[in-house]
Amino acid sequence: MTSETLMTLREMCDAFDVTPRTLRFYESKELLFPIREGQKRLFTRRDRARLTLILRGKRFGFSLEDLRQLLDLYDLGDQQRTQIARSIEVARRRLDEMVQQRAELDKLIAELRDQIGEADTMLAAAQDTAA
Repeated sequence: MTSETLMTLREMCDAFDVTPRTLRFYESKELLFPIREGQKRLFTRRDRARLTLILRGKRFGFSLEDLRQLLDLYDLGDQQRTQIARSIEVARRRLDEMVQQRAELDKLIAELRDQIGEADTMLAAAQDTAA
């Protein structure tokens, strides 16, 4: 492997706007597999691709375990069909969760607006009687 295809921990942190601790954590969870040279970690193109997917998945709220399982499906040799199918399944499940959360938030927002409106009415009434 040429040095151009490898990135140091610092280069990865700068490129992906993550901390060294984050990269070490993902390594400990078997999501990334940098080459170890003593204490030095060198990240391959594959690690960079995996980190891109990890960060995207985390942004959407996928669990680390879901991400690990999806990434592990890459090497099945079926042109990623299994990985893509499973990704769709996990994504649909997460989308359903997000839609439900949004519905709950919409309900809470409406209730809070009503409470604020009632409090405004009570305050106005109290000011009118004090005047």
